[in-house]
Amino acid sequence: MIFEQHYLDCLSQASYLIGDETTRKAVVVDPRRDIEAYLESARQRDLEIVMIIETHFHADFLSGHLELAERTGATIAYGPGARTEFPSRNLADGECIELGEVTLRALHTPGHTPESLCVLVYETRADLPEGEGWGRPHAVLTGDTLFIGDVGRPDLLSSVGLTAEELAGQLHDSLQRLLTLPDEVRVFPGHGAGSACGKNLSTETTSTIGEQRRTNYALQPMSREEFIGVVTEGQPVPPAYFPFDAVRNRQLHDLLDERLAPPALTLDEVIRHQRAGAVVVDTRSPDEFARGHLVGALNVGLEGRFAEYAGAMIQPGAPIVLVGAPGTEADARNRLARVGFDNVIGHLPALDTILADHPDEVVTSRRVDVAELDRARAEVTDLQLVDVRQPGETAGGVIEGAITIPLTRLNAELARLDAARPTIVYCAGGYRSSIAASRMAAAGFADVSDLVGGYNAWVDAHAPAAV
Repeated sequence: MIFEQHYLDCLSQASYLIGDETTRKAVVVDPRRDIEAYLESARQRDLEIVMIIETHFHADFLSGHLELAERTGATIAYGPGARTEFPSRNLADGECIELGEVTLRALHTPGHTPESLCVLVYETRADLPEGEGWGRPHAVLTGDTLFIGDVGRPDLLSSVGLTAEELAGQLHDSLQRLLTLPDEVRVFPGHGAGSACGKNLSTETTSTIGEQRRTNYALQPMSREEFIGVVTEGQPVPPAYFPFDAVRNRQLHDLLDERLAPPALTLDEVIRHQRAGAVVVDTRSPDEFARGHLVGALNVGLEGRFAEYAGAMIQPGAPIVLVGAPGTEADARNRLARVGFDNVIGHLPALDTILADHPDEVVTSRRVDVAELDRARAEVTDLQLVDVRQPGETAGGVIEGAITIPLTRLNAELARLDAARPTIVYCAGGYRSSIAASRMAAAGFADVSDLVGGYNAWVDAHAPAAV
């Protein structure tokens, strides 16, 4: 058996390529939008990709099923009840996909979404059950049903006909079914730590059923009603693009060609596009951005969760112009495409030269350290302090007097803030706060800064001295 986990740190997203060494047939599960990694692996291993299995309609990224089907001719498959605008088939609960010696078995596990699937992986035909039971499965791909240390959130579909409580009840039943698998079965989830698809995901990307039975908080003995309460409380606020992607993944849409870089634009063209409504996204680090950037630019650094936070701040379909370090524009475009933001109209080359030659189009931004924040809190009577961390983070403490607005809700709640007051923004470490401060500056906040090192630096500075 050929088994590969492809993990994207920037989206905390896992996809899988599984192949049979005798027939050279393979399946890809939950592919990302830029599919060249799967095609290259198939070429190197002499594999034919015959099926693309989606464990559910993803909300946090735009899948590569259409791109992969176009390049390989593979069939796209979903769980029971899934409906798409493009040719696809539904896998029945318990249905087997025989690749040769390797067999995959679909398990309908509704809860995160109604059509959610898990996929059992059998290494040889001899491992299949002869009658009832599971036989000897090598692994189970759990999609967003079961994570390492957590389970899928049931609230993302609560606005389209099913309540979070109803889906949580289905999720409980699906997990109880998974827990009848043998302890030694390896678990390969759809996401890891950092994903907004759960609240307690581990940094580990694989485990076993037995280990999860012992350590996963959501799998401990409790009633169905207790489980519903546990998994519906304390979920992170999802980025605004999640509903867009959930719908887009059902639709027929234009394909991504990841080999194409966005065209170069002149400064005059960038300014003209910006005045017509385009978002200028500066992909440099917060410190580089603070030293000088184009007026009105949004800072979302490539070194962080770039696509997720760009998707949180930009309206789907809005035209985007990229500015940043030379040679990063193709990567930035592809990462935006991973969340369905395809309208990148170009990039601005030679940024450093342009910033130096056109000072009238350049502004700086202010980043403060903990000492400066403390002085401002003591001396500025109308200081507006804004915490843009998630509720799970702020539950552990906030700086006194801070207004809490998760970054993923900033656009929707910006009217809560007073643009005329001096404002300091902070997050955990200083990445999200730079995004927020740049968004506020573009919205007309006259005096906005962000905290270098974030809440973590503030806590460290105010921790009691060791005795």
